[in-house]
Amino acid sequence: MDTARPLDASHETLVADLQAKGVEYAMGTYVDVLGRAKSKMVPIDHLPNLLAGSERYTPRGVGGLGEMNASEDECVAMPDPATLTVLPWDKRFAWMAADLLYGGTGFWPHCPRSLLKRQLAVAADRGLVFNLGVETELYCYDPAASADGYLEPMAASGKIRPTPAYDAESTLDSMAFLGPMVQYMNETGFGVFSFDHEGGDAQFEFDFDYAPALEMCDRLVLFRLMAKQVAKQAGLACTFMPKPYTAAWGSGAHFNMSLVEADGGRNLFRDPEGERGWSKTAYSFVAGVLRHARAIAAIATPTVNSYKRLAPRLADGTISWSPVWVAYGDNNRSCMLRLPRNRPAIEDRAVDAAANQYLTAAFILAAGLEGIELGLDPGDPAGEELFDPKAKVQATRLPRTLIEAVDAFEADPLTHEVFPEAFVSAYVAMKSDEWNSYHAQVTDWERDQYLQRF
Repeated sequence: MDTARPLDASHETLVADLQAKGVEYAMGTYVDVLGRAKSKMVPIDHLPNLLAGSERYTPRGVGGLGEMNASEDECVAMPDPATLTVLPWDKRFAWMAADLLYGGTGFWPHCPRSLLKRQLAVAADRGLVFNLGVETELYCYDPAASADGYLEPMAASGKIRPTPAYDAESTLDSMAFLGPMVQYMNETGFGVFSFDHEGGDAQFEFDFDYAPALEMCDRLVLFRLMAKQVAKQAGLACTFMPKPYTAAWGSGAHFNMSLVEADGGRNLFRDPEGERGWSKTAYSFVAGVLRHARAIAAIATPTVNSYKRLAPRLADGTISWSPVWVAYGDNNRSCMLRLPRNRPAIEDRAVDAAANQYLTAAFILAAGLEGIELGLDPGDPAGEELFDPKAKVQATRLPRTLIEAVDAFEADPLTHEVFPEAFVSAYVAMKSDEWNSYHAQVTDWERDQYLQRF
């Protein structure tokens, strides 16, 4: 079998070890621009071939990014052996994260994992490691009972009013899903330290250990696969759609970010002598992210539906807890960026559950590094509640729609430094088509408002 690299004889020992554990198949997954895992499956005795780059793909057009070219070379998925994990919910399968290499050796501009690795290399050249923790939110619901745009919780306690957020009974009644998830996450090294019922009916959050950014993003690919499969085993379904129905709370994926020294691991964001305990490096990182926030939105809040979440109020008028202003604050949860008092990490509250984590991490890191390099100052933190409609906000508004974000993405010079032009043009075209398709639809709301009025 043709492979991109020579076979490694030591991988035969790995095969024997996995076979002894009952593993029958292996996969090396890359992700498309939507963050969905893609892979061919190989019998476990072909694992050495897989690790040498035996599996080829024609990935353009898959996940909607770029048009397929019938005559161009294929990409090879090159698995990262350090990520090898036996899937705890079905131990017949071994999983690995993979990079897409053009022709088996060259950089592929549409590979999200490779794009993040490029940006992490920039940080590494400066002696920096980018650490990331992500607060994962999702909806897990009963598909058989859901109808009329509402996701029915697995238990009646999951729709108490005014909200089931943090409700102990709702959490206990949902353990058919939550219990296996926590068990499997801990078996695969997530280090879960809490989980809860969130504010929406059938909405949950899992919080676990932070990690270097590439490891965290790989972990999140596995998390999405795990959540969907575990839900199915319980007769349920789950979704990472940011706003799955009108009355729903939005599902975010807050980024908690820090920079540490590669040599020694000292956190560079905290300074006991600094303002409010934060370093000048942290404030410059904040300033860089704020500077490019509107462009970052096209990646961090990447769907038409994302902007239904990114609104200050829910349908019933209560606070949504989603930020809408390009602002930062001292422990202020109404800001896009929050400087929390309980951890040495900057929290970006705008990122949502649909975001491709590799691409989002790459863009935010680049913006933060630019802020540090230029010594940018973010100004004073927001000192008031920005959800308050009476607040006099001195800040730029985050995009209100996907097309607004896409326009900002295309116009920002940093976009063209972080992402290859082939990626930028394909992404802009893909997301513009998504917006145009949505905007062309005449909705029930419009008919209700206008049909008899005009």
